[in-house]
Amino acid sequence: MAVGDAVTTVARDGAVLRLTLDRPGRRNSLTPDMVETLVTALTAAASDDTLRAIHLRGAGEHFCAGVDWVSGNTGDAKPRTGSVLRRVPHTAHRVIELLHTVQLPVVATVRGWAAGLGCNLALAADFTVAATDATFWEPFLDRGFSPDSGSTWLLPRLTGLARARRMLLLGEKVDGATAAEWGLIHEAADDPDAAAETLLARLAAAPTVAFGLAKQALVQNLHATLPQAMTNELFALELACRTRDFKEGLAAFRDRRAPEFEGR
Repeated sequence: MAVGDAVTTVARDGAVLRLTLDRPGRRNSLTPDMVETLVTALTAAASDDTLRAIHLRGAGEHFCAGVDWVSGNTGDAKPRTGSVLRRVPHTAHRVIELLHTVQLPVVATVRGWAAGLGCNLALAADFTVAATDATFWEPFLDRGFSPDSGSTWLLPRLTGLARARRMLLLGEKVDGATAAEWGLIHEAADDPDAAAETLLARLAAAPTVAFGLAKQALVQNLHATLPQAMTNELFALELACRTRDFKEGLAAFRDRRAPEFEGR
């Protein structure tokens, strides 16, 4: 059963949570209600032990054209000073943080435009599969304001500082094939939906706890020294070794068969 605000759909598909930006007439540009739905769904998913993976996608021909600034600025009333500083950490920035840190694999499927916040949603996912002709664009400076939603953190780490400058400071658009070549995304495919489903099936059958711990360690260790990183790995390993999936992995290795992980 699907729930949501009629423009963001949250649906359970077995052990996979499907999050669909469903506003194709506006290239799935995000309203405050859509962002709030994403925050609520991802927060709930973080503590749902029955989930094994999350899928983020856009309805229709595009992934997401970013924030819908036009619809949000039609009235005469001006927001009070400090409005952005108060709101954004709990909306756009919170979505990026949740995608990046939730201890479940996140797969994004990108067709058409992934611009602004939409681009950064795709970059924050663990695995983004895009159409070869998809377009990734960080249009912040072209619109007269500075980057947000983690773009200045995500881009240099994924593709290097020189290419990050091209996208953020020059507003260079990058197609799906180039994004994959740069290491910006996981894969470019002629049929990104099929490729994403293959990946989701693999991830939904993985040892979910160990995956989450490994994902957490990758995030933490971006800022750590080597000794700190290895200490973080030790604590994660201690927890992973206590799971049923760890025992199943050893048994499968011993029996020379494929493991059947339960995500526990």
